[in-house]
Amino acid sequence: MRATTIEEPARKVPLYGEYEVVVLGGGPAGIIAAASAARAGRKTLLIERYGFLGGMGTAAGVTNFCGLHGNVYGKAHRLVQGMASELLARIDLLNGLNTPHLILGKVFAQAYDTAAYKIAADQLLASHKVHILFHALGAGVVMADDSRIDALLVETKAGRQAVRADIFIDCSGDGDLAVWAGAPFEIGDEHGHPLYPSMMLRLNGIDPEKAGDAWRTIPQLMEKAAAAGTHTFPRKSAIVRPQKSGIEWRVNFTQVAREDGHAISGIEPDDLTRGEIEGRKQALAAYEFLRSSVPGFEKSYIVDLPPQLGIRETRRIKGGYQLSGEDVLGCASFEDSIGVNGWPIEAHVPGDVVFTFPPIPESRGYNELPYRMLVPEGVDNLLVAGRCASMTHEGQSAARVSGACFVMGEAAGSAAALALSGNRIPREIPIEKLQETLKQQGAFIGRDQAVPEGL
Repeated sequence: MRATTIEEPARKVPLYGEYEVVVLGGGPAGIIAAASAARAGRKTLLIERYGFLGGMGTAAGVTNFCGLHGNVYGKAHRLVQGMASELLARIDLLNGLNTPHLILGKVFAQAYDTAAYKIAADQLLASHKVHILFHALGAGVVMADDSRIDALLVETKAGRQAVRADIFIDCSGDGDLAVWAGAPFEIGDEHGHPLYPSMMLRLNGIDPEKAGDAWRTIPQLMEKAAAAGTHTFPRKSAIVRPQKSGIEWRVNFTQVAREDGHAISGIEPDDLTRGEIEGRKQALAAYEFLRSSVPGFEKSYIVDLPPQLGIRETRRIKGGYQLSGEDVLGCASFEDSIGVNGWPIEAHVPGDVVFTFPPIPESRGYNELPYRMLVPEGVDNLLVAGRCASMTHEGQSAARVSGACFVMGEAAGSAAALALSGNRIPREIPIEKLQETLKQQGAFIGRDQAVPEGL
């Protein structure tokens, strides 16, 4: 019988360095977590698989911040503040930030230029003296004992190396570090099916005057083309919106599935391979439809397909509390709140995207995020922030977006620094002290505080 495994010889792994805080993953949660820990005076390393920061916002070409704003009793407010405001200000100084735009007549989102985001994130981390290791892929952990991580293993062009830390923060998006350390996790809905991934693209050469508010008429043009049999579409609810320059637009018509119709898995290599290829096919088909059917797009061309498929959901680590869909729609409050989420449930169902909002304008329109969702079960010196934090499938469909990830990152970085200053493990820090720290940093905690004004 042919062997299905190969035994890897034991080896000594070079120690890259020792830090107080190590953050795995440079998306919105990781950027802010690392900056927050370093701002508090902690020697911090951020490890990122690519040569740039931004996570899905740059690597998958999302080009749009969701969840920074909320609809509070019928009025739009910018809810996510704190260190995220410093990052956005840097993007704006690079002329890379759009004014917020209305989604479905209910909530605002804010587009940005990916190059500006990458540069602004570099600048933010440099200003707070964060150490960065690019082109390093997390590969495993060495445990000090059953509940404590000794070192994170990474693969680099120099080979495998180890990084030691007192506290680790998993912002990988997939919960890689937490799972290697033995933390329990869930995947997808009750049947194990995650949210569908998408392939974004950007077009240039659009005539902004002819295109006008094309996003308003495109759904009808799609219906007409589908009825005529000239084009087929993998999903409804197309996103076609202008960037800072009106000659460039971002586009997403795509929904990448397996042959059985379920979403591909973002942690299964063969699925990812097929998904990348299929995503580009769908992106090309979307471009051909726009160029042939939408005024103003006749001379457009594809200026960018991102480095990877946009993954919305893989593993969700189980922590002290799982944020649920009911929490989102009920605008839940928590005694251990570390910030808020104003984005609705965004369910990527077969062939469509369905948004479900809290009651508008009757409700405050946002839910608080509890600190417990950042604290995984069973691992003492680990925090988790971002789309792999402790949430149900429905809760994650809302709080996976960049706004909530910024909030979780700032709380995780601040909590790590607080734990180190008090010689505690993260789950035992005084929550009131963390909340006070976040308030002093301008982060919006919720409950009896005044809602921030303006957009």
